[in-house]
Amino acid sequence: MQIISLQPIGIIHSPFKEPSGTPIQPRRDADTEATVEVFPEFTRGLTDLEGFSHVILVYYFHLCRGFDLMVTPYLDTRPHGVFATRAPRRPNPIGLSVVQLKGVEGSVLHIAGVDMVDGTPLLDVKPYVPEFDAVLECRTGWLEDIARRADERNADTRFHEDR
Repeated sequence: MQIISLQPIGIIHSPFKEPSGTPIQPRRDADTEATVEVFPEFTRGLTDLEGFSHVILVYYFHLCRGFDLMVTPYLDTRPHGVFATRAPRRPNPIGLSVVQLKGVEGSVLHIAGVDMVDGTPLLDVKPYVPEFDAVLECRTGWLEDIARRADERNADTRFHEDR
């Protein structure tokens, strides 16, 4: 098996200091603002990014330990395979979020719609391009069986504790 080594290119600074209480998806807390500090040696790579309204952040779930192959997501009461969910406790704890890009100041990205814990290591930044990224005709698996709930929760703690 090949070993893959990734180097953080920056740090995400958010108002959420611990997993408990952190929103589950960026759209659940679209108004919360944060900053992304890109390390100086990668700043030049931000050239022309300010023209995009949204970016995709790829990051490492640095507070997750271990993983579960079967999880019960917050929208359901039945267990599903971890790869059919967005649970953070994964064999490779990598997350991604589409966030609003409010501005770029040197090596700092100002963003809104945050679902990351303060201090999260940033692995990559990609521009969000609807023509490439938005799939309008799609199936959503087990989620299709779940009606929209009026009591949607913004945060979940079931995947954060060490097991």
